[in-house]
Amino acid sequence: MVKMTFCLRRLSHLSREEFQRYWRETHGPLVRERAATLRIRRYVQSHTLSDGLNDGIRKSKGLAEGYDGVAELWWDSLEELGKVAGTAEGSRASGELFEDEKRFIDHATSCCFLSEDHALIGD
Repeated sequence: MVKMTFCLRRLSHLSREEFQRYWRETHGPLVRERAATLRIRRYVQSHTLSDGLNDGIRKSKGLAEGYDGVAELWWDSLEELGKVAGTAEGSRASGELFEDEKRFIDHATSCCFLSEDHALIGD
């Protein structure tokens, strides 16, 4: 399988709670509705905690400012992902999701990449 990872930062006018609520309650269902069209096998949202512990970890390691969350999407293969890009339905569904992302994600400070997992502990 191949995974697309989005490390997300919120738009400056949103609180972390507003960002995460919109992402979970509005954007998440939009992704779920388009999953078959986009051939998505799995979609997971990881919402960062705002309890101060993350700031302590980041500062103790000298790391950059953290993200507000991470989205992970899986496909069976790069070929499956490529098939989506070549269809009008896939382009339309991706475009709809991107338009919605503009309502809560600061794309200029977020990042996205493709990867494959190599489990070293567990499944």
